[in-house]
Amino acid sequence: MNNKHPAFGFSTRAIHHGYDPKDHHGALVPPIYLSATFAFPTAEYGAACFAGEASGHFYTRISNPTLALLESRMAALENGEAAVAFSSGMGAIAATFWTLLRPGDEVIVSQTLYGCTFALLHGIGEFGIKVRHVDLTDLAALQAALCPATRMIYCETPANPTLRLVDIAAVARLAHQQPNVTVVVDNTYCTPYLQRPLELGADVVVHSATKYLSGHGDITAGIAVSSHAIAKRIRLQGLKDLTGAVMSPQDAALLMRGLKTLALRMDRHCSNAQAVAEALQAHPAVQWVTYPGLASFPQYELAARQMKQSGGMIAFELKGGIDTGRRFMNALKLFTRAVSLGDAESLAQHPASMTHSTYTPEERAQHGISEGLVRLSVGLEDVADLLADVQQALGKCARAVARPTLLAAHAGK
Repeated sequence: MNNKHPAFGFSTRAIHHGYDPKDHHGALVPPIYLSATFAFPTAEYGAACFAGEASGHFYTRISNPTLALLESRMAALENGEAAVAFSSGMGAIAATFWTLLRPGDEVIVSQTLYGCTFALLHGIGEFGIKVRHVDLTDLAALQAALCPATRMIYCETPANPTLRLVDIAAVARLAHQQPNVTVVVDNTYCTPYLQRPLELGADVVVHSATKYLSGHGDITAGIAVSSHAIAKRIRLQGLKDLTGAVMSPQDAALLMRGLKTLALRMDRHCSNAQAVAEALQAHPAVQWVTYPGLASFPQYELAARQMKQSGGMIAFELKGGIDTGRRFMNALKLFTRAVSLGDAESLAQHPASMTHSTYTPEERAQHGISEGLVRLSVGLEDVADLLADVQQALGKCARAVARPTLLAAHAGK
């Protein structure tokens, strides 16, 4: 299957796209090319490769056959023209920023972002790039924020960790009324199985492929997908010269292994998360829970329109705030206390002290990240076991919250 076959379904493309065993001695699994450099048949051919006049691999920092197969497969899954692989999600994001932004430019970003992306954006401000946080759910606010210096709109949807959504199609329509504005969407939470931003009008999609795309928690990786022209710029500037954030061929092979089961895994992540979210919402110890699959989710209709399913991530807060949240996390027995997401294992973490600690307390409050918020990445375990673990941990929290109330009532008698 060497060419695009739009008639084939998602999983078929994830398993077969871009590879034919007949071209590789019948090997069912694509080989890993470990070479850092590649030989030229002639000096003229080598010069043409360096000049961009001939296609071919000459140094793995720029391209490699194993990475090229992964990139073609990711482009097919996102319905983009080309992709570039990186050693981490932050590598993909940083290379995209450094390639497409210049001093004097302005980038509009959504209110809530992953902590390291937030830190990177405010770091590039030192290089003369203005960063403006805008509520991208308010199209009038976005319209007012656009100006001649605007060169990029960047968002996560769903956002990490609040799960707030951005209407990609509406934002893209508004952005593209202005000249030279690129819309970049972080699609890590959804993967192309649940959401394809390019089909909705975005120009670039970035992923932390460490997460659901890999699915096994054993690599760090990043991907950017776009048009041929933009991907070439990101490869030759952002990757080759500005960051050097090169994915290894071994990690590319592991990532392609993960893609083979992506659809199966995402279905299970989503169904498990739906059950856990409903259990949390029904429990008296829970102050609030946000999950796109709940009818109480403020953007439920947008989620149903923009996403195939509701994802595997949940954010919630317990009555009693941060102290109760920590008690809940410490009481978990099956969920693992760890950062990251999208692994087979279910994970629980506290954003304010972990992934979003780069925000000041004032910035977290401004961007909707409460101090007691707990984030769950719901894994692939049996749902009955996950529910039992959550229920027993919630039970300990409920007793702890009730105890001070009972003591106060007793003291008043």
